[in-house]
Amino acid sequence: MSDTKYDELSKNLIIATSIAIDTIKKYPPIIWDDDTVKDVVNTYYEFKSNIENTKAEFRNLKSLKYKIDDVFTYFQEASGECVEQFWKEIKAQNLPYKRENKLAKILKRKKINNIHEYDFVIDVIVPYQQEGLINEEEVVLLNKWLGEFENRKKK
Repeated sequence: MSDTKYDELSKNLIIATSIAIDTIKKYPPIIWDDDTVKDVVNTYYEFKSNIENTKAEFRNLKSLKYKIDDVFTYFQEASGECVEQFWKEIKAQNLPYKRENKLAKILKRKKINNIHEYDFVIDVIVPYQQEGLINEEEVVLLNKWLGEFENRKKK
């Protein structure tokens, strides 16, 4: 990858990280106490510093992808005002990131493919149900697929 391409991608990621920090400060999830907000904000400052200070030997797309995952995981998997405001600002800044609906993909496919999807479903099934993002029928299906995935792993 050319340095200019890497520089462009890392610059966008630095902007997205700053948006994450600002959004978490302005719209912290209601279930987070002040210490949690501080810890998460500090983690995002560390992400930003790591992106800005990447050593030459790690300035590649593979390395950057891990950093993108670090920055976006919460905002891809959670919901609420903080997440909505984050994505609204990402769009307003015309950054090249899209919100994935991982659960919709799993529901459409009718199967959990890997441990990442398994962990994701475990993490979101209860909050998504509580927030009305999935219905009782979808909860039953997801629990069935969780069991099927566990059984595949045992074999």
